[in-house]
Amino acid sequence: MADKSSELVLEALRRAVAEPIGLPLFAGTRRHGLFSAGASAKQAASLCKEQGLLKELRTEAKGRKSVEFCAITEKGLAHLLAEANPKGVLESLVRALDGRAAQLNDVLLSARDAQASLETIKATAAHVLEHLHKPAPVLPRSYDKTTASVNGADAWLTGVLDYLANWHKGHALEDCPLPVLYRQARDAAPALSIGQFHDGTRKLHERQRIYLHPWTGPLYEIPEPALTLMVGHEIIYYASIRP
Repeated sequence: MADKSSELVLEALRRAVAEPIGLPLFAGTRRHGLFSAGASAKQAASLCKEQGLLKELRTEAKGRKSVEFCAITEKGLAHLLAEANPKGVLESLVRALDGRAAQLNDVLLSARDAQASLETIKATAAHVLEHLHKPAPVLPRSYDKTTASVNGADAWLTGVLDYLANWHKGHALEDCPLPVLYRQARDAAPALSIGQFHDGTRKLHERQRIYLHPWTGPLYEIPEPALTLMVGHEIIYYASIRP
């Protein structure tokens, strides 16, 4: 090969060694390629294919044109290592590995966020569906919304208040997770549904009997997401007693 062609071939092989899925044989206006579109580059590309340094993987339609994708062959790698500094080839591979690792990490984070979002939406949908099928309560005329019905269906609320009042004695400054509070409420009212628990918790919050605190970590790390409570734009996961 002439010096100019040799230089173009080695540069193309350096690019190809870090792209095992193939690169376009020729670069375009908005895409990278193994060779430029010049006459000398086209001659070098033909030599690479004729001598088996590059192999065609596939052809893709890009608009009105067909783009040929090529990858390096074993013979091409041997030629690159014989003619170029192996250290430079290794550096290209390390850069490619770092790039792929970053891409994979982004994909995993995106997948985790999507999974967490899916679980939260499912929990909210279940809550809405439960309300859809729940008959409206018929309240006696003497019912007072500002006080809890200790002897009625909301008797478990009193137990929740007592439990939260004693919570900090054994848990220092930690707030009580809603799943823990729900299981405590179920001890007093075994038939208590998650929707009823959420309604009662909101009721205590509106009466300023308890504080509600949001989850502050990544969504995909929420334990038992079905028991989270949506208040405004916040995902509530903890509760504490008001002094």
